[in-house]
Amino acid sequence: MSIFEYNGSAVVAMVGKNCFAIASDRRLGVNLQTIATDFQRIFKIHDKLYIGLSGLATDVQTLHQRLVFRHKLYHLREERDMKPETFASLVSAMLYEKRFGPYFCMPVIAGLGDNDVPFICTMDAIGAKELAKDFVVSGTASESLYGACESMFKPDMEPEELFETISQALLASVDRDCLSGWGGYVVLVTPTEVQERTLKGRMD
Repeated sequence: MSIFEYNGSAVVAMVGKNCFAIASDRRLGVNLQTIATDFQRIFKIHDKLYIGLSGLATDVQTLHQRLVFRHKLYHLREERDMKPETFASLVSAMLYEKRFGPYFCMPVIAGLGDNDVPFICTMDAIGAKELAKDFVVSGTASESLYGACESMFKPDMEPEELFETISQALLASVDRDCLSGWGGYVVLVTPTEVQERTLKGRMD
């Protein structure tokens, strides 16, 4: 079993009309044994920028702390929040500089940039970026997430429809992956508000 599959994970981000949603499952496991059902994989960097980290749970927490630290330094120096594109480049550089002993994480970055244009991207463990205009996925459930998102996604969805779509895609996908699941956590970000919701899923 790959080290990336050790704890199990499912992370997905999807864009709508001037909004985005990012969602993850809540299971923390060791292979097939479930340890916790409230594990946090989605983290706020600032009001319009979120990162989801799939992969090894210890590296998820370490990388999150380092990224918050780097963003605070940027905020002190520049007196403004980081743009999503800039943050994606920062994460990519941080992962690549550790390429000979990498963090076993695959980040999903989602944010609202200039004029509230949504930005999403994902990358591998050494920081190779993959940009998308519709959705990005990561984690052990990524194969079934690709299929579910491909069939459910529509361009320019309103926030409530986007929430429904990403929630159904996540719940349908983790049911087909025994290493992730136990409910879901969704963050929906529009130019004026942030909504956080918890989904109930199958508990087996």
